[in-house]
Amino acid sequence: MTIIGMDPHKRSATIEIIDDTGEVLGGGRYGTDKNGYAEMLTAGRQFANRIWAVEGCNGIGRHIARRLVHDGETVLDVPAKLSAQVRVFATGNGRKTDPVDAHSVAMAALHSPNLRRVDTDPELVMLGMLADRRDELGRARTQTVSRLHRLLLELFPGGAKKFLSALQARKLVATIKPRDPVGKTRRRLTVELIAELETIDRKMKATDKELRQLVIDRGSTLMDLHGIGPSSAARLLADVGDIHRFRDRNRFASWNGTAPLDASSGEQQRHRLSRAGNRRINRVLHVMAVVQLRNPTAGRAYFDARKNAGKTSMEAMRLLKRQLSNVVFHCMLADQRRDEKASPRGHSGTTLQSSATGLTPHTDPSEKPLPGPATTQPNDNIAAVS
Repeated sequence: MTIIGMDPHKRSATIEIIDDTGEVLGGGRYGTDKNGYAEMLTAGRQFANRIWAVEGCNGIGRHIARRLVHDGETVLDVPAKLSAQVRVFATGNGRKTDPVDAHSVAMAALHSPNLRRVDTDPELVMLGMLADRRDELGRARTQTVSRLHRLLLELFPGGAKKFLSALQARKLVATIKPRDPVGKTRRRLTVELIAELETIDRKMKATDKELRQLVIDRGSTLMDLHGIGPSSAARLLADVGDIHRFRDRNRFASWNGTAPLDASSGEQQRHRLSRAGNRRINRVLHVMAVVQLRNPTAGRAYFDARKNAGKTSMEAMRLLKRQLSNVVFHCMLADQRRDEKASPRGHSGTTLQSSATGLTPHTDPSEKPLPGPATTQPNDNIAAVS
């Protein structure tokens, strides 16, 4: 087997080719334009049994990874943190060059058997693009509202209320007519910001409508869970891909950063909050938890029970997010199993080492860090947190 490790950039990509013993067979730097990509593909196709290992296929490496998959190549996604660890162990320092990075990516792929295989499912690509756009619109709206509040504070004593809609802001501005040049300019800029906010709101509404239909067409029931909207469901489907690539719910929790990390030392047994994992999915679960806490849901009852048991608010929130991770995992697992029974298309995005056997989630305690053996049965109330 030949592994082609790649350190990708916007306009260039550096590759190193190694065999299954780690011996370097070749490499080079190529442009990502049409001619450069063709030269790189030709160099890689000199080796029959090859796998491309690309760093950051959900980030800077996404554009070139999808081109390789489209051309029939097998591509593995190597997380940047994994290749960075390999680089430090191999060189003894964190020194970065493109050839060193490409070598680290290749070595990481050689010694990591469970890397995700990149698959360009058109539906998932569309969901991912629209989810990205929805996130951008959300950030733009937050910035616009912040600027609007600043101007309204200068126009009205005390400013406007915290949660302000475009319609409410327009009605508020209509009640004041400044006579001085500064006040007139301030009011005009406020009106312009309100118009921008209305435009953003229309785009967000249209994007949510499109995402909702795509998620429903996909056969997902994620939006039936309390706190999961169209954009959150799309983000889960696009980033997770094939739920079977996670051995059980604990591996899924470790991937999304809701599983606590073991920080025990000697006889002192303790755990700490994980800052690793997919932060976009972690945010989806956080938003889901916040929405559940605002309503009389099973999640609210679970949170209150943990507080009554002596946990702090932050600890109770962490535990709630861990439970919601389990709920999302089981929902996606049920959806995909149902889809596989109804359609012969098989699993999308599986790793080279994954299989459809042994898919029943382990009964590890849901608050347990990873990895760990099964010990007790899960709480029967966990599934109710939805």
